[in-house]
Amino acid sequence: MTRSLLVLGALLASASALSGQEGRKCVFRIVAIGDTGRRVPTTDGTNYYAGGGVHLTCAGTSISMKSDSVAAYAGRIVQFIGNVHYRDSTVTMDADNGTYYKDGERWEARGKVHTVNLATGSTMDGPSLDYLRAVKGVRDTVEIYAIGRPTIHYIPKDSTGGRAEPYVIVGDRVREKGEDQVWAGGKVTIDRSDLTAHGDSLWLRTGKDGKGAMIGGEPALRGFGKDTFDLKGLRIDFTMNEKDLTGVVAIDSAHAVTGNVDLTGDTVSIALKDKKAELTRAWGRTRRPVGLAGDYELRGDSLAIATPGGELREVRAFFNAWAGTKRDSASGERDWVAGDTVIVRFVEADSAGTKKTKVQQLEAMDSARSFYRAVDKGKAADSTRKPPSLNYARADRIVVRMATSGDGGMERVDLFGHVDGIQLEPGKATPSPGPPGAAVPNATLGEPVAPSTPAPGDSAVAPKPSP
Repeated sequence: MTRSLLVLGALLASASALSGQEGRKCVFRIVAIGDTGRRVPTTDGTNYYAGGGVHLTCAGTSISMKSDSVAAYAGRIVQFIGNVHYRDSTVTMDADNGTYYKDGERWEARGKVHTVNLATGSTMDGPSLDYLRAVKGVRDTVEIYAIGRPTIHYIPKDSTGGRAEPYVIVGDRVREKGEDQVWAGGKVTIDRSDLTAHGDSLWLRTGKDGKGAMIGGEPALRGFGKDTFDLKGLRIDFTMNEKDLTGVVAIDSAHAVTGNVDLTGDTVSIALKDKKAELTRAWGRTRRPVGLAGDYELRGDSLAIATPGGELREVRAFFNAWAGTKRDSASGERDWVAGDTVIVRFVEADSAGTKKTKVQQLEAMDSARSFYRAVDKGKAADSTRKPPSLNYARADRIVVRMATSGDGGMERVDLFGHVDGIQLEPGKATPSPGPPGAAVPNATLGEPVAPSTPAPGDSAVAPKPSP
């Protein structure tokens, strides 16, 4: 046994001419061999076999390899069989079997592989893992490849340098480079207490300015935390600090639901702060953004939704902007405002003893238009109840103030700048106005009651809804 140990050690050591320091090619040294050893000459070189428990190291490094038995082939390939344990300054690996390839300084672990990153505490579990050491003249960064749908517990650092809650990443195949880059492909999922995501492939780089992307397979991301949101698209990009998401962007056929807002467009982005959606934006040409906020629908070339602290406060629509109420159940009509820019402001109001987000004000600017129905608020059972009058107005700026108590409704409409419009009283057949941007209704459709036309810069008050 002693002679076999010496011969095997000499063969392994001669396979590399380098010194074997950390980061250099491995020069094997034998620490212990159990009770058996055998030498078999071949045309490619001499093979050696040892059993009964074998412990090898790479001279001058922290690399240690243990197993029940070892087979060394011509000094270039060393197989470790049964209860394999690999350790260096970067990782530890436990597996059923392992193989070290001198060409390329590559370690392959197979069968119930459990890997621990000693620097971060991150782990990987799966049936197959290839570990490529950082070796001078070969590669400058550690790389890991795994197949067979491995599970990664990826642990980022928090602001104090400690270990934060891990991301659980699962995919058909995974590649890691260094301590901060991960690629995964094939039905990839990411889970943590504050988020869940899925897609066909993933790229992730952690750190202070971390970022990543999920692509293919109809990727989707849901954030929990203090403010739940859902995001879908053909691609989802995200940014993160050491441990938390700071922003997500859905690209192409994007759809986001956050708080009280449902938003679609070519692209939707959500800026996050303390795990809450602070600002949500949408834009696009192929698919112009549409937002649903409570009972209101908003449209424009782009939309911006402010939710400081996770509470809906303001929605802005830009260029060809429009905001309208839900359709009337009887007539199918909407009240609406339109302009180059439309702003809808919200407040938290008491409703039946509970807090509810309500619209406080609508404002349209630049080529502003508005249409609303002045409803007779008599009792529904009253047969004398009148149909609503129709009011259409144009101005440089229109401000609609809404009641935030009781049943809500319109309180006041202010018109600024160059003002004109028409009010159509009930009792006459009056077609509904055209889409935003249509001409003022023809006065022959009914008896017009036009608001006054003040000088530029003055304002007019549109007729209030009938009491």
